[in-house]
Amino acid sequence: MKDIKILLVEDEESLASFIQPELELEGYSVFWAQNGKDGLELFKKEKPTLILLDWMLPIYDGITVLRRIRKVSDVPIIMLTARNQASDISNALDQGLDDYMTKPFEIEELFARIRVILRRLEREKKQTISSNLEFSALKIDLISHKFWCDGKEIYLTPKEYALMCELMNDPEKVKSRDELLDIVWGYDFVGQTNTVDVYVRALRTKLGTYRNLIKTMRSYGYCLRKPDDNE
Repeated sequence: MKDIKILLVEDEESLASFIQPELELEGYSVFWAQNGKDGLELFKKEKPTLILLDWMLPIYDGITVLRRIRKVSDVPIIMLTARNQASDISNALDQGLDDYMTKPFEIEELFARIRVILRRLEREKKQTISSNLEFSALKIDLISHKFWCDGKEIYLTPKEYALMCELMNDPEKVKSRDELLDIVWGYDFVGQTNTVDVYVRALRTKLGTYRNLIKTMRSYGYCLRKPDDNE
């Protein structure tokens, strides 16, 4: 992908002054804002490809910025935060956050997370206008990124959507946790090994009475499969 713009919203000048030139050396155009208000203004003006967003910001905090952007855009957002409470992170993911990194972090890991998202954007860009995925009561429109279960539209976070797409691409085919991590999060993803399990639980909750369409293959992975008559 060419002409990739990254918006960095970070009030810690020492960190921003380190991250910005490193990203620019990788070939990205970087715009820096030191508070949430300026971050939103730069977002509207520059229309970035991806946003790196600090959580604790002056004027508008990161969650407020995330909420406002999600009302108008699905631009990928990676949260940079010193907060590591599971409830905080879960809440941010539910509101549309794509990924997060806990401070302090290695710059190479940040680059890896960015590459994962850019590869996903490139795949989505190549999808044709007639692309749809359907399995049982589930349907995905790959152009509008909308998902339906039994005719009812259900909101999926970006990672939930990517995971569901992968499962629906090959229904009935069992995919290992490692395989799903490689495809959805990227082969260079650095994170907890139970990441896939966490997202599958979230998907099952959203599927409600159709939760059993996602089958667990014990100690291996997951697939989509129609329930047996006795389930």
